[in-house]
Parts: sequence; C-alpha cells; structure tokens
Amino acid sequence: MNPGMIKKIQQMQKDMVKAQKQLEESIFYGSAGGKMVEVEFTGAKVMKKITINPDAFESAEDIELIEATIITAVNDCIKKIDDETEQTMGQFTSGMPGLF
Repeated sequence: MNPGMIKKIQQMQKDMVKAQKQLEESIFYGSAGGKMVEVEFTGAKVMKKITINPDAFESAEDIELIEATIITAVNDCIKKIDDETEQTMGQFTSGMPGLF
C-alpha cells in the first residue's frame, strides 16, 4: 500500500472511533402507548430513565398493559439507536459489508 492510502485509512479509523464515541454518549428517547411509557437510553443501549404516566392507567390491575407498553417503548428506543448508528457509521462502512 502506498503511504497516502495508509494515512487515509488511519484517519478513517480515528474518525470511526470518534463517531462511535459520540453515538455512545448521545441520549435517545422512546415511547409507547401514546406516551404512557417513555424511556431514555444512551447510545450504548443503557437505560437511564423510565417514566410511566400515572394518568394513563385506571388501576393497579393494568400491570400487564404496563409491562407490554414498557417493552414496546424500550424496543422503540433501541431501534432509534440502531438507526442512528447505521446512519452515522454507514459513511465509514459503505462498500465494506458486514462491519456494522
């Protein structure tokens, strides 16, 4: 490989590490059930907060609904993280399938 190409690859690697770090430090939000349940995650897929709107439920018997809604909100947020990761890291991996 020529020195110019090696330098480009090294710079791309630095840019990828920086982009990944920025993604991991970003905050993402997910919700479900008309915002009955809202969650907050880091880009590293660590849940930081969950908020359940008490006005959305009539009684404690709604536990199954609450549980299902939480699962949906968490999955919504993880999908947003994955989408952002794919979009951000895609600039580095286009033409190199299987990296992300």
